[in-house]
Amino acid sequence: MRAVNCDCKVLENIRLNDTICMLKAEWTDQEHAPKAGQFYMLRCWRQDEAPLLSRPISVHEWDEAANTVTFLYEVRGEGTQKIAALKAGELLNLTGPAGNGWPVDQLLGKKVALVGGGIGTAPLYQLAKELAAKGEKPSYFAGFRDEPYRMEAFEPFCACTALATDSGRFGYHGLVTELFDAKEYDVICCCGPTPMMKAVTKLALEAGTEILVSLENKMACGIGACLGCTCHTKKSGAISVCKQGPVLKGEDVYG
Repeated sequence: MRAVNCDCKVLENIRLNDTICMLKAEWTDQEHAPKAGQFYMLRCWRQDEAPLLSRPISVHEWDEAANTVTFLYEVRGEGTQKIAALKAGELLNLTGPAGNGWPVDQLLGKKVALVGGGIGTAPLYQLAKELAAKGEKPSYFAGFRDEPYRMEAFEPFCACTALATDSGRFGYHGLVTELFDAKEYDVICCCGPTPMMKAVTKLALEAGTEILVSLENKMACGIGACLGCTCHTKKSGAISVCKQGPVLKGEDVYG
């Protein structure tokens, strides 16, 4: 499915904490509706303005009935600062949906664990929703440095949820990898910091459990033309994460 480019009206843009925001925008193109794990290139500044590149942000939620797409994102630099400053009624340029997304149909009938770290939890929410809509409720394990966000949103779509924090102020004091036994699951879907995904992949491979990871490489074009997000895999060699990912087999990347 090809990506499309259009200006969409912002419906809501709120801060969940000092660095995390959630933006909801109109997306009425049902023919190009996003799937769990896909992303868009976001921009709200002119082509001749800095920063040069649009910002790739994964789909947090797609509401088909309301024709809305929601992004959960972290404010890190100039681009995301400009996006965070958008108000309801203003326009946001979206190019997408892009990427392969999570293979939802291939996960049906299997015991699935969703493992996320920090803002890497964002693309797991739509996955949980789509699985639940097909009668499958995954387990959700999340790790944060300190105060978590959006944990309660996962609860209706998951068989169980568990939280680990580095600070110990919330949930279990420790690593998210200590919350679950990989041997209890058929598939683990993971997104978060690279060290966390490497650790989860190691646990999954030792347990003989299938592991899928969603990469967050820096991207320029978002359509596989510039090779700026190249990733080296064991099976396919050099690939473009934006086109052949972001969801890949963990053993191909970290095994």
